[in-house]
Order: sequence, then C-alpha cells, then structure tokens
Amino acid sequence: MRAFTTHRGVVAPLDRANVDTDQIIPKQFLKSIRKTGFGDNLFDAWRYLDEGVIGKTPNERLINREFVLNAPEYQGATVLLARDNFGCGSSREHAVWALLEYGFRCVIAPSFADIFATNSVNNGLLLVTLPDAAVDELFGAAARGALTVEVDLAAGRIVTAKDGAFGFETDSETRRRLLRGLDDIGLTLDCVEAIRDFERAHRARQPWIFTAPETT
Repeated sequence: MRAFTTHRGVVAPLDRANVDTDQIIPKQFLKSIRKTGFGDNLFDAWRYLDEGVIGKTPNERLINREFVLNAPEYQGATVLLARDNFGCGSSREHAVWALLEYGFRCVIAPSFADIFATNSVNNGLLLVTLPDAAVDELFGAAARGALTVEVDLAAGRIVTAKDGAFGFETDSETRRRLLRGLDDIGLTLDCVEAIRDFERAHRARQPWIFTAPETT
C-alpha cells in the first residue's frame, strides 16, 4: 500500500452531502476485485450524460460539462472536498479504489461513513474530518479560484497556498498505518519475527502436531 506522509495538490470542491458509494462508483462496474479499472467511472452518473456501461472509455462518452470534475481548473485535482456523511450507503470497497485510481489521495469533509472510513485506511486514502466552518471556508476559497493545499499527516495540518492553516486529528493507529503504508497484510508482516518466534515455541511445546503421520 502506498504510504501517505505529506501531499500537495489541487482541491476539487464537490458541494454535496450524503454522497453514497453507488454515486461514487455505480453498481454495474463492480464486476472485478482487481482494484484497478474503476477510475474512468468515478461519479459516472454525474460526470457523463450517457448511460455508463463496461468497456466504454471517457473519449466515447458524452461529458457533463456542468460537473465540477470536468471543469478545466480541476483537472488533475488530487484532494476532494465534500460535505457531511461522505461514503454512506453500501460497503463496497470499489468506491475507495475508484477515488484512488482517479488520482485522489485525500478527501476532506465534516464526516464520513464508518465502513467507507475503514476501507479508506486499508487502501491508503486519507480522510480528513474538519468542522463545518472550516469546510465552508475551504469551499469559499475554492470558489474564488483553483485552491492548492498541502496536507501533512504527521503534523495533522492542512496549509493553503495563502498560508491559511487547519488542524485535524487522526487516531494514532490510523496515522501509523498510513504513514508507513501498512494494509492488513502489511500489519501482519510487520510482526513477522514475533510470528516466527511463536511458531518455533509452539513446535517445541507440541512437536507431535508437526510430525507427519505414518503411512501403511
């Protein structure tokens, strides 16, 4: 998993609350568990005017020019700004995969759905929870022109290009995992020496378990 330390990027303001996982990545695209191939269909029903089907590339689609991610100033945006309860709905991990593959490294909102938050940690997507007033301030700044921010996970701080700063809190375990790039497998491998010590002690205590049965 890709570690998150400090990231600098353009903010895309998605001024919507209760954005659910079906809106993030519609159900018809959930036919793979490879973690790739979902970025083109992120927010599909909002980004395009035609119906999304598997196999069509963005160049073959009717683009919705009114949707924020299609605006020229937000091309290449890597920080998503949203409203309350982002990631609600079903527990599909594909929603996080789609956001990451599109290019987002961080989502800022007043609150997130619990399962979506867990899936984000497991895949290296940083979720930053800020008070409504701070989120309003960032939306206002984004409305005045392209907004670039620097997100420092270790310091728990977001700094704007105009030297505005917003502090945020992340629990210690989530911060440790993201800073080191540890998914669930990585967490296990991080304890590999302890696992090997246990296996050696277990073999010494109960050697008969590890003895091959006799054959006749």
